[in-house]
Amino acid sequence: MFDDLTRFLAILTEGVATTVFVTVGGIILATVMSFVAGLCMLSRSTSLRVVSRIYVEVWRGTSEVVQLFWIFFALPVLIGFQLVPLWAGVLVLGINHGAYGAEIVRGAVQAVPRAQYEGAIALNFTPAQRMLRVILPQALVEMVPPFNNLFIQLLKGSALVSLVFLEDITYQATEVLLPTNSRQAFTILLLLLMLYLVLSVLITAVMRRVERRAAALVGRGPSAEASDRAALMGGV
Repeated sequence: MFDDLTRFLAILTEGVATTVFVTVGGIILATVMSFVAGLCMLSRSTSLRVVSRIYVEVWRGTSEVVQLFWIFFALPVLIGFQLVPLWAGVLVLGINHGAYGAEIVRGAVQAVPRAQYEGAIALNFTPAQRMLRVILPQALVEMVPPFNNLFIQLLKGSALVSLVFLEDITYQATEVLLPTNSRQAFTILLLLLMLYLVLSVLITAVMRRVERRAAALVGRGPSAEASDRAALMGGV
């Protein structure tokens, strides 16, 4: 039994690097898209608000699996260029979760007390200075807990890349181990769950450090209420 566990774990961990790469790449892209779209939704420009809203609604309102298939299988027919599975996975995860993150950014910025805006105006800050030096630092503290949940959801969503033949940990379990070890499916899938749990805990540990750092920069502790609310809404 111990030998089987060791063998199963060794095969599953062969997919860890792919899962981590897709997850980290997706997180980076999702963060960029979140801030760009979220701030555009608050812009005075009607065009920017409309474009960002269309992006958010389309990518939140359609299936992530269909999005992956469309980019990997259908898009090459239209543009004549085939994305490798790894980058197709990063692209879909980043853009999809960026649409959810945009609402996090928008909500956190709007939650900053109006007095902070008025104080920045009184100091003759430009709109860009108000946003970068006063509003965003305070909003960031409130963004971190829901972003933590979003990134964990992105990690779990990374299992979809196995559908385009990318050898992540889900692929290793379902396509390599299970076909020849079906009687030990419980053990294999339990190990798979544990690997995702470990990666989720690592994301949470990093995000808690980010939250403490963000809170220190604005001279206050992290919002326990925001953390509890995010945990109830998302969770691991």
